[in-house]
Amino acid sequence: MLIRTLSTLECTKVLAANRLAHLACCKDGRPYVVPIYYAYADYHLYVFSMPGKKINWMRDNPMISLQVDERGKGRGWRSIIVDGRYLELPDQIRYKQERDHAWRELSKHFDWWEPGALKPVTPVLASHSPHLFFRIIIEQLSGREAKENGAPS
Repeated sequence: MLIRTLSTLECTKVLAANRLAHLACCKDGRPYVVPIYYAYADYHLYVFSMPGKKINWMRDNPMISLQVDERGKGRGWRSIIVDGRYLELPDQIRYKQERDHAWRELSKHFDWWEPGALKPVTPVLASHSPHLFFRIIIEQLSGREAKENGAPS
């Protein structure tokens, strides 16, 4: 196997070409990792979600890590790590443009709403919005690629 570091441009291309990531957040020194669907645009990631554990934890500690991977030929792969910051886009007039932008980017995918809208148990609280949008501000981006010896680039 040959391992190489990906450029920032290569990393952003992998982010743009994929939708599934593993989001890691931390509270009181305890990590939590969950799969999410996202849309990439303008060096940000946009996500639609229901309230729950990940949202509560990111509200308390907005620093996150996110991992996206792709399978390559044979045993090959690419893996991207994003270190960033959670920014909730509440349903308030001052966030309208950002929420609309998030909606436009996410709605480019036919089932963009489904993963974030479904929960095993959905207790609806009258005082809370049943769903939300958030943005991940990318602060650091890195990636690696593994290829079998002799595999074409």
